[in-house]
Amino acid sequence: MSPATTDLPAINRRPHGRLAAAFAVGLLGLAACTPAGVVVGGAASAGVAASEERGIKGAANDTLIRVEINEAWVKEDFDTFNRLSLQIYEGRVLVAGQVPDQVLADKAIEAAWKPDGVREVINEIEISDGGDFKQFANDTLINARLDSALLFDGDVSSINYSTRAIGGTVYLLGVAKDRVELDRVFRIARDIPNVKRVISHVIMIDDPRRIASPSGRSQSGTPTTNR
Repeated sequence: MSPATTDLPAINRRPHGRLAAAFAVGLLGLAACTPAGVVVGGAASAGVAASEERGIKGAANDTLIRVEINEAWVKEDFDTFNRLSLQIYEGRVLVAGQVPDQVLADKAIEAAWKPDGVREVINEIEISDGGDFKQFANDTLINARLDSALLFDGDVSSINYSTRAIGGTVYLLGVAKDRVELDRVFRIARDIPNVKRVISHVIMIDDPRRIASPSGRSQSGTPTTNR
């Protein structure tokens, strides 16, 4: 599925078994880039995970994938870890951010493919020296506003979406119940002040990729060009 884009005017090796799953669920409340608006911990995290389309097992598997990728990035280069963002839903991994050269980008994508259970790696890395504190603050505000808007919208199942703003671009990942809901998420995201564009890698609830077993690489390690 090709990512949908809206351009706007300027305005980790994995443990197995029940113990691993229980550990992962305990980490859900600590994982960065969680589904929009969900800030919970402990048993509440398990309850939220059970309500998601991916369920408790899917959420736990995604958390294990996140831990392994983050660990690999830190071992490679702590600066790279700080420059990149991870969004993971049902084994689909979206990597975004800004790194100074293609070598680091390629290493980051290679590491993202290594955990068991990864179905797809979506490369949204830009080769750049990165933004300043003003950009960081702006992205933080966009994230907070978008999380809140999705959480309190009665027509959107916000727990099924992962969102992240980087440099004013909002990336969407997750599962939509239908096109109407996804279009609504698009509108909400692009109406947040200072959002420049919205790029979606959301799939529909009946997409066959949701039930397919993880297998070979579905995307290359080069950045996508839908800017």
